[in-house]
Amino acid sequence: MRIERSLNFRSLAIGLAFATCTFLRADTVDDYIRAQMIWEQIPGLSIAVVKDGKVVRMEGYGFANLENNTAATPATVYRIGSVSKQFLAAGMMLLVEEGKVGLDDPVSKFINHTPLTWKEITVRRLLSHTSGIVGESPGFNPMKAQSDLDVITATFPLPLDFVPGSKWEYSNVNYYCVAEIIRKVTGEPWSKFITERIFKPVDMTSTRTTTVSEIVPNRASGYATGEDGLGNAEVWKALRPSGAFMSTVSDLVKWDASLDTDDILNAESRKAMWTPVRLNDKNSYPYGFGWLVNDVNGHQRIRHPGGVPGFVAEFDRFPDDRISVIIMANIENRDLSDLAAKVAGYYDAALKPSLPPPIPDKSPDVTARIRSIINGLASGSLDKEQFAPKLASQLSMQMNSGAFKPLARLGPMDSLEVTSSEKNADATHYKYRVTYKGISLSAHCSLSNEGKILMFVLSN
Repeated sequence: MRIERSLNFRSLAIGLAFATCTFLRADTVDDYIRAQMIWEQIPGLSIAVVKDGKVVRMEGYGFANLENNTAATPATVYRIGSVSKQFLAAGMMLLVEEGKVGLDDPVSKFINHTPLTWKEITVRRLLSHTSGIVGESPGFNPMKAQSDLDVITATFPLPLDFVPGSKWEYSNVNYYCVAEIIRKVTGEPWSKFITERIFKPVDMTSTRTTTVSEIVPNRASGYATGEDGLGNAEVWKALRPSGAFMSTVSDLVKWDASLDTDDILNAESRKAMWTPVRLNDKNSYPYGFGWLVNDVNGHQRIRHPGGVPGFVAEFDRFPDDRISVIIMANIENRDLSDLAAKVAGYYDAALKPSLPPPIPDKSPDVTARIRSIINGLASGSLDKEQFAPKLASQLSMQMNSGAFKPLARLGPMDSLEVTSSEKNADATHYKYRVTYKGISLSAHCSLSNEGKILMFVLSN
């Protein structure tokens, strides 16, 4: 998760009345989540944490709908974007288990009239994003209902981005193809197949395909931030298999539990989904089938993010530690991966991200300046004489538009520590850890030999 306030940061303004929403009893994790929501300017967020097979946290924070002050809860329904891909992948693996599809079957076996350049593309390459097919189809129209096949065939005239299997590159069109193969093999809509074979058996009663027209109880409204502040996000009408579903954290907890059993997928299928793909040159890439596969502090992390206009989601599993973290939020263009990892670290110290240790402060006068600048930005004041002219102008514009208002809402600064200092011929570069209740930010700045601040960035 990363939001920066810097020379290039787009001005943002927000006026969310978080204080009017009732929160559960505060603890350290609450403090962290609330602080992140303030900094990231997130209207509403729902989270579930599972440890050793038991739900240890399932809560909502902020608002599912700002116009009506509707509180976010574990039952709030969000669009989950590409977290949906794991369900398409699971549906395909059910067909593999039944012998109806082979992972190394060519796409041309199921989709007619594919171009000759696609002859080496297999089901495996689709699931693992190693097909070479373009990331987005020129035929996709988010404001129009379209058949999956129309979106797929619009890519036929285009050259592949790379030789199938030679590299990894994320492609939503791959999962259009996965959906079309499921439809072709089963003889029914892929959405119905996944609902009947996955959602209903797992009792995921709030999980369904995205819709604009139908009534969805507990639906969250989606929001976006821009130069004029917070507003309603664009609503796509298209049902996009690469980001098909709406769900709740309480439903995904049920799915998470099923992934530890053979109830839906057998062990071989689950292993295949969580094994990094092998490329043509025998190297691997940390993506399986609908899941990223990497680690935190040497502990395996299986995860997938999702994002569509107005919404983001993150689903992380730490199988070695038996911890899962599921997060959904009604804001677009935010990365929740750091938040998920940090929350996991509260429940298992081995997963805590390492922070650079503070170093002795050899320039306390500079540190005092940086403290004053940050506090000034929080209160709406800026001493332009401290900065290079261009930076002073940009920071002033950002401050006036409300970009630094979250600093005031974080409360008083707890500490400011130097984590690195490096001098070169033209300037001295400093990094600081800025600590508030529940959150630590990073401040990077460069100071010219004449004492002017040339660069100033706040990030988390």
